[in-house]
Amino acid sequence: MRIAVASQNFRTITPHAGVTRRFLVYEAAPGEAPREVDRLDLPKELAIREFAGAGSHPLDVVDAVIVGSAGSGFVRRMAARGVATVVTSELDPLRAVTSHLDGSLSPAQSKKDDDAASASCYGAQMRLRRRSRRRTLRRGAQWRFRQCPEA
Repeated sequence: MRIAVASQNFRTITPHAGVTRRFLVYEAAPGEAPREVDRLDLPKELAIREFAGAGSHPLDVVDAVIVGSAGSGFVRRMAARGVATVVTSELDPLRAVTSHLDGSLSPAQSKKDDDAASASCYGAQMRLRRRSRRRTLRRGAQWRFRQCPEA
């Protein structure tokens, strides 16, 4: 089994899987300790966020990719290529691979639901504010600020 670990510095697991271009690749055989077999240092065009999806990708040869954080787009694109995405709060790549193989890998710590909701609401408010302000300036109408619903 081949497992890639997102690691921009080749020492720790890094977040933002979609823009990560450096990966440690481990080979794991049953009953043996995983060993590092390759280091991928991809050009910017091969970061999953930038990759158009046509043709093969260097991560196509792995069975799973372990990351610090990943958006739904990254997970969806990897699943379409037959690669499982594992999100963890573990920082040590070798320990993460070993824990993943024995089923004890700790999942990523999630933020509080209210913090995540307020952050997404804030982003929506700012987009609405910019859009409304442009329309207001063009039409001369009164500008209003929409409030987020309470969670």
